[in-house]
Amino acid sequence: MNVEGRVAVITGASSGIGAGLAKHFVAQGMQVALCSRRSPVLSEGDNVLARSVDVSDEAAVFRFADETAKRFGRIDLWVNNAGVVEPIGMLHDLDMREFERNHHINFMGVVHGTRAFIRHVRGLPKREGESVLVNVSSAAARQARAGMSAYSSAKAAIDRLTEAVAEEERDAGLVALAFSPGMVDSGTQAVVRSMPVERMPASDNNRRAAALGRFNSTEHVAQHLLKIAFDPAARPQGYLYVVPNQY
Repeated sequence: MNVEGRVAVITGASSGIGAGLAKHFVAQGMQVALCSRRSPVLSEGDNVLARSVDVSDEAAVFRFADETAKRFGRIDLWVNNAGVVEPIGMLHDLDMREFERNHHINFMGVVHGTRAFIRHVRGLPKREGESVLVNVSSAAARQARAGMSAYSSAKAAIDRLTEAVAEEERDAGLVALAFSPGMVDSGTQAVVRSMPVERMPASDNNRRAAALGRFNSTEHVAQHLLKIAFDPAARPQGYLYVVPNQY
């Protein structure tokens, strides 16, 4: 599958899955526009646009999309990856300002990115090929754990949003997919493993997974993401794709 010259946006591209996607995409000859609150993992270059963007700020996300389109001429793939895992703990103990911040980033950040991409796609002249939206989901969207109410509810909302957008924008040539990458040894996983069982009873499971090395690599995740983005035969029947474990 040749993806050379394709243009992709990746949010949350400073570390973890987002950083891994960025490196893999560039290695495949793609042009990438990266954003994150901190500096993206790759520096500005001929094939890289790198910006500091707060995805909870819709106007900032729209400006980033416009700059990307101006720089590269189009956007073929938009990956809404930016997110945070905290606050972790029982709902009755959580600071609601932190809970709301989680949803502003994890859910509304995806809403803003999705709207920016729809706006871009609907503004394009008719051209061959599809435009693909990938919203990074999680197993937590489908199986919530005690202590993860903020993260799980935001990810579940992303799934429903993606499912609706897939129906709404099909006629515009936009493919919308929720993408569940499995367990990846990222900063998110490190935070979860650091939690005492009183705040998150299932954190022991994550510590056992780390001890056994049961993680998907970011390269494995990136390969699957590009496959479903640019090979229609590899896509799921519905809106959700779950990356198979590589271990």
